[in-house]
Amino acid sequence: MYKSIAVIAKASPAQVGDGFFIRRAMPGGGVGLGELSPFLVLDHAGPTSFAPSNQPKGVDEHPHRGFETVTIVYQGELEHRDSAGNSGRIGPGDVQWMTAASGLVHEEKHSKAFTQQGGTLEIIQLWVNLPATHKMIAPRYQEILASDIPAVPIGSGHSYVRVIAGEFQVSERSRTEKGPASTFTPLDVLDVRLLAGESLNLTLRDGDNTAVYALKGKVRVNDSDTVSEAEIARFDQAGDAVRLEALEDSTVLVLSGTPINEPIASYGPFVMNTSEEIRQAIQDYHTGKMGVLEAG
Repeated sequence: MYKSIAVIAKASPAQVGDGFFIRRAMPGGGVGLGELSPFLVLDHAGPTSFAPSNQPKGVDEHPHRGFETVTIVYQGELEHRDSAGNSGRIGPGDVQWMTAASGLVHEEKHSKAFTQQGGTLEIIQLWVNLPATHKMIAPRYQEILASDIPAVPIGSGHSYVRVIAGEFQVSERSRTEKGPASTFTPLDVLDVRLLAGESLNLTLRDGDNTAVYALKGKVRVNDSDTVSEAEIARFDQAGDAVRLEALEDSTVLVLSGTPINEPIASYGPFVMNTSEEIRQAIQDYHTGKMGVLEAG
């Protein structure tokens, strides 16, 4: 049974730091904070062209606690450093999965090579909530390269699904392809590329929260509604299938996950369960308990 669309909404423009011109699909007018649990935030940065420079742009040092950030690069290159000692550079097709958990400080900037050469930057960043039992574990970092992510051809073979997290059931359940990301709750993150005229039948979990976000193009959903560039469709939980048909060459992100049925207390870069935990997070950050980012 198809999952019914609950709402289709347009992402809202904003800016993060000095190098990420974004369209925020959630939370927003169509998807409130927690309505798509475990997913909290979806920011689509770019595509934006940058001239060559000697000064990397991006988001300077800032803290996080209680959730994970997932950064998917479509074009360009980013560099990351955090107070847990992790660092890395990710380019097209790569994914950075950072579990802030008990707290850390990090920065995200255009890579030095991208800064010097200039070019087009396009990324998606998700915030994924953690259940209460994992909010205060030690931070961790997963750098997932494009070569680690299975790309399953569909239709003519020129369309495909990249399985970043969770699983994708191929050919009507004859085979299941699993993504490399390690997650704390059941969830699927699928990067879908469909040529015009081709279609995809997705098998999902009944009861999960599901959304489809279009980075590019236009897709018909469940043979009825359409989702166009910078629009997000949120589905009802009931049902175990979604059908996508590309009306144009399209790039879409499919998110589906088992809801975390716990209270959400949110303030800026902290997502906890109670206001007292938020106050503690602010205090811990200001007293240095989330670590210090070494000078770059």
